Amino acid sequence: MSSQPNPERLVYLDHSATTPVRPEVLAAMLPYFANKFGNASSVHRWGYEARQAINDAREKVASLIEASPNEILFTSGGTESDNLAIRGVAHSRKAKGKHLITSQIEHHAVLHTFEALQKEGFEVTFVPCDKYGLIDPDDIKRAIRKDTILISIMHGQNEVGTIEPIKDIGAIAREHGVLFHTDAVQSAGKVPIDVRDMNIDLLTVSSHKIYGPKGVGALYVRKGVRLVPQVTGGAQERRMRAGTENVPGIVGFGEACRLAKADLPEESQRLANLRDKLIQGILDKIPDVVLNGHPTLRLPHNVNVSVKYLEGESILLNLDRMGVAASSGSACTSGSLEPSHVLLAMGLSHETAHGSLRFTLGRSNTEEDIDYVLEVLPPIVEKLRSMSPLGPGSGL
Repeated sequence: MSSQPNPERLVYLDHSATTPVRPEVLAAMLPYFANKFGNASSVHRWGYEARQAINDAREKVASLIEASPNEILFTSGGTESDNLAIRGVAHSRKAKGKHLITSQIEHHAVLHTFEALQKEGFEVTFVPCDKYGLIDPDDIKRAIRKDTILISIMHGQNEVGTIEPIKDIGAIAREHGVLFHTDAVQSAGKVPIDVRDMNIDLLTVSSHKIYGPKGVGALYVRKGVRLVPQVTGGAQERRMRAGTENVPGIVGFGEACRLAKADLPEESQRLANLRDKLIQGILDKIPDVVLNGHPTLRLPHNVNVSVKYLEGESILLNLDRMGVAASSGSACTSGSLEPSHVLLAMGLSHETAHGSLRFTLGRSNTEEDIDYVLEVLPPIVEKLRSMSPLGPGSGL
């Protein structure tokens, strides 16, 4: 808990962890909690009303990524979508081969799923990245074997913001007859996505990263791609994902996608301008700071830096006291004492990786917010460094 109840202002810079629900999204959802409460599988008018709401939302989600509505499956979120895509393909195509390809810098929802499949007898190649967190398509090409059945590479790296060459990797997969999945949880609604142009067979999207409710996500499955369901019991979602649909959540997700698409060009540029101001300000005002991720091929809202000679956690606690919310990496691993697997894969030392900070911007952020962070962060770093046994002379 914050020990300073009344900081000068409150600045939320952790939008890659989660976002607030937009008022328009909440307004769209509210009727489906009470007045329009039907089960979408029911044949009466209450059920039809719910079914129609889901169909409308499916169109909005599909439109965000230039897909067809019948290629969208609703799930409980990004993690389930990743699991359904990876396990679903692995189990449906294992007679053809048991070799899978992913990268060393995927989200744990992907990495842990591949690790579990290894225990089932599948072989997995984890391709490396360069110092910017960029995957080389040639490494993917070299890793493909005759028994390769799936490639999964994320679109926008969730910690350092690097945008991967998805279109090129998809083309390689298509050329070799290998299915291609991408986790677009951090990029959907932030940068344009066209699943057909980018040669994508399966794509993961999450609602709460784009100002929709938590607990709902989607998986794009290109027409003709067969999956083995991972949740069984009913005929929902074309028998691909059993369970009574979360109608209010799905409605909210759809509205969040509609708004994200409408706002995307203008909002993306606005966030990129704020991002660049924050990056430049940190590098100018604080010595011994490293920018993590690609300098230009980068999500418009992501700033990730390593502050040398300090632990990121101590900086975060001091920022919180000043009313600033940030993170030290992925929200899913914030309780871990281990440095980011992403930063280590990029070649950073354990010490430098431990000093990482991730600021992720959103709709509510202004230039004044950036000015405030650039005002409070340098004194925090200076104070903590003055108390730290680490330093330029320590050899770390």
